[in-house]
Amino acid sequence: MNQSRRQQRVCDVYTQKLVSCPADTPLVDAVRLMHAHDVSAIFVKHQQSIVGIWTEADCLQIDISSAVFKDVAIAEIMSAPVISVPSQCLLSDATLRFQQHGIRHLLVLDDSLQPVGVLSLSDIVHNQGLDHYLQFRPIHQQYCQQVQIVDSNTTMEAVVALMRQHSLESVLVYNQALDEHGIITQRDIVELILQTQWQNPCWLYASFPLIEISSQNSLFDAYRLMSQHHVRHLVIKDTDIKGIISFADLITEIESAYCCELEKAIEQRDIALQKSQRNLFLANKIIDASLDGIMLTRKDGTIIQVNPAFSALTGYQEHEVVGFRPNILSSSKHSKHFYQQMWHAIEYKGVWQGEICNRKKNGDVYVEWLTIIKIREPNSDEIVYAAIFSDITERKNAEEKIVQLAYFDELTGLPNRRLFNDRLSMALAAAHRCNDMLAVMFIDLDRFKEINDSLGHSAGDVLLKLVAKRIQSVLREGDTLARLGGDEFVVLCEIDDIAVVISIADKILSYLNTPFQLEGFEVGATASIGAAVYPDDGLDSETLLKHADIAMYRSKAVGRNSFQLFKSSMNARSLERLAMMSRFQHALENDEFELYFQPKQCLKTNKIKGVEALLRWHDPALGLISPAQFIPLAEELGLIVKLDLWVLNNAGIQLALWQKLGITAGRLAINISACHLSQGKLSNSVEQMLQRYNLPGHCLEIELTESSFISSLSQAKKELQQLKKMGVQIALDDFGTGYSALSYLTKLPIDTLKIDASFIAKVPDEYGNSEVVAAIVAMANSLNLQVIAEGVEKLAQYSYLLAIGCDVIQGYYYCRPLTQRQWLEFYQLKNQPTVTS
Repeated sequence: MNQSRRQQRVCDVYTQKLVSCPADTPLVDAVRLMHAHDVSAIFVKHQQSIVGIWTEADCLQIDISSAVFKDVAIAEIMSAPVISVPSQCLLSDATLRFQQHGIRHLLVLDDSLQPVGVLSLSDIVHNQGLDHYLQFRPIHQQYCQQVQIVDSNTTMEAVVALMRQHSLESVLVYNQALDEHGIITQRDIVELILQTQWQNPCWLYASFPLIEISSQNSLFDAYRLMSQHHVRHLVIKDTDIKGIISFADLITEIESAYCCELEKAIEQRDIALQKSQRNLFLANKIIDASLDGIMLTRKDGTIIQVNPAFSALTGYQEHEVVGFRPNILSSSKHSKHFYQQMWHAIEYKGVWQGEICNRKKNGDVYVEWLTIIKIREPNSDEIVYAAIFSDITERKNAEEKIVQLAYFDELTGLPNRRLFNDRLSMALAAAHRCNDMLAVMFIDLDRFKEINDSLGHSAGDVLLKLVAKRIQSVLREGDTLARLGGDEFVVLCEIDDIAVVISIADKILSYLNTPFQLEGFEVGATASIGAAVYPDDGLDSETLLKHADIAMYRSKAVGRNSFQLFKSSMNARSLERLAMMSRFQHALENDEFELYFQPKQCLKTNKIKGVEALLRWHDPALGLISPAQFIPLAEELGLIVKLDLWVLNNAGIQLALWQKLGITAGRLAINISACHLSQGKLSNSVEQMLQRYNLPGHCLEIELTESSFISSLSQAKKELQQLKKMGVQIALDDFGTGYSALSYLTKLPIDTLKIDASFIAKVPDEYGNSEVVAAIVAMANSLNLQVIAEGVEKLAQYSYLLAIGCDVIQGYYYCRPLTQRQWLEFYQLKNQPTVTS
């Protein structure tokens, strides 16, 4: 017998259909109610309490001879008291109760002793799970051999009397004319109550033909046949009728088997108990050795056990938590709804898994991966919950770091290019759906490289963070500021009209105009801003970003520290710049560059005091291109050093030609990029040129700007000293326009100062500016440096510079830049003798 089946309870099999009627209900109405609900028993109530039961077996107690038996109150003929059974009672105990009281029905009560259903013999047989056992048990003598057979003409009244006299559940009826047997059961008698045909021959109410089975068949065959035909009685027949087997007989055999195996079950229980104790020992060892924290609680939440890993992870020892509830670990970071969903899953699925924040004994909040399992103890209603968890705080921090690196700029914490592109795509989709306007603004810091080079990269990083905070303070909630890289920022914002974009840009420029404090220095950080608007300036991300970038470059072109909205004409300029980039390398290879020459005048002798070589580009398609356009382009393309070498080589060609023609016009000055000097290759390049054309070093002058020294003063000093050894002169160009440091003048071997044209343009009319120029001249004279004033265009400027002791002038007042042919003609016209250095 299957042990698990034997542990079934009444609540597992009982019928919840409980049919009842008041105690004063007439018998015929009670029978009709039973017939309507297709039940074999009806419970009798008095004042909401069940006081009795009337079943099909009780029909034999009715006095059918009485003319009013149908109207008799059900309470007068019911069986009482009602035998009940708890819903949690074992099914085997309920079966014994059936046998003890000789009944077929038990009233089922819940934990509060309220009626909830009925348990019948049929429920027992159908749910005992003894199919295998019954199959191997032959019928043999397990049936009633005392069979009452009546003639088919016997009245029903006589049949009922016979059944009452011998306490029979059924009788057989023989019809001699048909040579056929039928059967009448207690259920047939109950049906007859509704008709009151007691004097009719019983054959009219008999069921035939009989459902027969051989005594050689198994009890399972009998059970299956009963179930198939929905009957409770079978006739046992080999050659002749031997008896009748009923459902009750099956119950008797089942209980006999139960008792036989009870001793075996007890023996097996003892073996199982020993095995269970061993398994429990092993389970506790495994729990203690687990690296995951484990906590066991009762149904009410009380902690009953924790393992060592629990203590290691939370800081609580076992004695500090046993008897308490798990909320001692609560971090208060989860809502009530979170816990409601958790327990809903546990109750209906038996398990919950997920991340949860809890708090250690020392107050630290940590993230754990938690699994809670609902465990129902076997043979008991007790429920235990097992919580298994591991600390995943470090993993979560690593995941957040990865997300931060993937979508946010590490320096400023702003969204990076990837995240910005995602937000722009989503914003464009929403704007298209709602017919809204969007603006994309490119922000590029002006001359950031100079700040970075002069103060160092760490100071530059601090500046970028400060700039990001100032821009963010201007933006509205919902606007996005991102850093694309370097000193490039971009803003995405929803707008109602163009005026909003202009207002935001003006505020950003205004906020950035206030100097920043960096390592004790006040540093200005202006910006060039360009903006493109959806849908006017583009319908997709790529177009909007490209047009905003073009507008930003236009801001730089018009003088920086300004804002420009995109216009279609800007795109033409951008395409022109792109075309210029594609042709630049071609121009170098095909000698499209040309040197122009601008002579300088000595104010004391009025003679030529040297010549500056100026680079020009004549593109066959684009025409004459200004150095202001292509020099920055050469720097951007990384070709500026190559361009320097072209200038240096062609200067050598010109100087060799001058020697051949006997031209003595002083030194030829050429401009050299800061990049060339910082690479440490300038002195070698100059030396190779002088050797190639057999030239003395004193015929050449190198012009450098102050930015050339910023990156590495020691490297610059070394290179310039090498040039001085060759006799090459050094001029400091555009003096006063950069981050001037007077220490350069004493630490570096500089021969000449060139005052920038922006200062000369305002003399002598502007007092403060004129004083600056006079101060520069006086300082240069005191340091024995030659002074050259650039951009002299007026007589008043000439006279002023002469009066303050300036050495040399250069500009349109004396001579414009000339082609090679024009320069030779100018020299011949002046018939200038040799100028001593």
